[in-house]
Amino acid sequence: MPHWHRPFAVMGFQSVMQASQSTTKTVAAPGVEFVVLLALTISLVALSIDSMLPALPEIAADLGARDPNDRQMVITILFAGFGIAQILYGPISDSVGRKPAIYAGFLVFILGSVICILADDFNAMLVGRFLQGFGAAGPRTVVVAMVRDRYEGRAMARIMSLVTSVFILVPVLAPSLGQGILLLANWRAIYWMLLILGLFTAGWFTLRQDETLDLSRRRELSLGRILRAVVEVFRNRTALGYMTATGLVFGAFVGYLASSQQIFQEMYGAGKLFPIYFGILAISFGAASLLNARLVMRFGMRLLSNRAQWAHTLLSATFAIVAVAYSGQPPLSFFVAYMMVTFFMVGIMFGNFNALAMAPLGHIAGVGAAVIGAFTTFVSVGCGAVIGAAYQGTILPLVIGFAILGVFSLGVTHWAEWGRSGEAH
Repeated sequence: MPHWHRPFAVMGFQSVMQASQSTTKTVAAPGVEFVVLLALTISLVALSIDSMLPALPEIAADLGARDPNDRQMVITILFAGFGIAQILYGPISDSVGRKPAIYAGFLVFILGSVICILADDFNAMLVGRFLQGFGAAGPRTVVVAMVRDRYEGRAMARIMSLVTSVFILVPVLAPSLGQGILLLANWRAIYWMLLILGLFTAGWFTLRQDETLDLSRRRELSLGRILRAVVEVFRNRTALGYMTATGLVFGAFVGYLASSQQIFQEMYGAGKLFPIYFGILAISFGAASLLNARLVMRFGMRLLSNRAQWAHTLLSATFAIVAVAYSGQPPLSFFVAYMMVTFFMVGIMFGNFNALAMAPLGHIAGVGAAVIGAFTTFVSVGCGAVIGAAYQGTILPLVIGFAILGVFSLGVTHWAEWGRSGEAH
C-alpha cells in the first residue's frame, strides 16, 4: 500500500470498529486483519479472472478454440458457475454456519483448479473454469453475509468499501503476475498459483476467523423456507431495484473484462504493457472504494451512488459520440482517461448498491446475499457476454454498452426509490 494510504486506511478501520462496538461482538482477528482476510477470501474470483487475461491467446491456441472471441468464454463461464452456485451457499450458511459453507467453496475451487491444470482440450478447460467459479462463489457470497451479521446500514457500506479497497490490489497486480508467470512458464503455471493460493487462504481463514452466525440465529435448511425467502427478496422494492442496478452496471464491466485483452493487446497494440493499463484502471476503481468508505458516513449511500450514476451515464453517452467520430478507435490516451473516470464512478456505486440491496434483508442475510449475488451475476454475465461478443476491433460495443446500461440502472433505482419518504439516508 502506498505510504499516503496508510494513515487514512488505519483511521478508517478504527472508526468502523469504534462505531460498531456497541452493537457487535468482537471478532477474534484484529480489525485490520479481519478486513484483509475477508478481502483475500473474496479475491479468488478476481484473481482467477485477471491473472488469466494475458494467457487467453495462448490457452485458446493450445486447446483448439475455433473462433477468436471463444477465448472470452474462459472468463464468462467462470461467472456462470459463480452465479448458479451463489443461490446454494447462502441458505446452507444460514443453516450450518458461515464457515462450513465457505470451506465447501474452497474445496470445489481447488478441484476446478486441478482440472484446469490437467485440461487437454478447450471443453475440459471450460469445465474446470465453471467449477472454479462455482467454488469461489462460496467465499464471495458468504463473506457478505458475515459482514451483515456484524454490521448494518452505513457501517456495512463502509466495511464493504474497505474490503473492496484492499481487494482491489488483486486486479491491479494480477495481470502483471500472470504476464510474469508466462515469461517463466506456460499458462498452466497460473493455475498452479491459483491452487496454492486457494489452499493458503483456506488455511488462514480456518485458523483466524471466528464463526459470525450464532446457533440461536440459525435456520432449518428447507426448500419451503428458501423459496419464501427468495420471494421476499424479489417482492422487496429496494432489494430488487438495487440488485438489478448492480447487475446492469456490472454487466458493462464484465464486457470489459471479457474483451480487455483484445482491446489493449490487439486493437491498440499494447503488447506486454497490457497489465499496466489494466492495473491503472483497477487503481481508479479502488480509489473510489476507499474514498466512498469515508464519504458514505457523511453523505449517505443514496446520494453518493445517484451522483455517480448520472456522471457515469452522461460521460459514457458523450464518449460514445467521440468514439464514433474516430470510427470506434479513439487514441489510447482518450480511452484510458474515459475508463479511469468511469471505473471511479462504478467503484462509488458498487459498494453502496450492494449495501442498499441488503439493508432490508438482515433477518435473512444468508439467502438475501445469495439471491442478490446470483441475480446480479446472471444479469451482468448476460449483458457482458453480449457486449464482449459484439467486439469487432473497436471500442464502440463497450462504450455504448456502458451508456445504455447506465440509463437502465438509473431507471430501476428511480423505481426502487419511488414513494420513499421520511427514511434516513
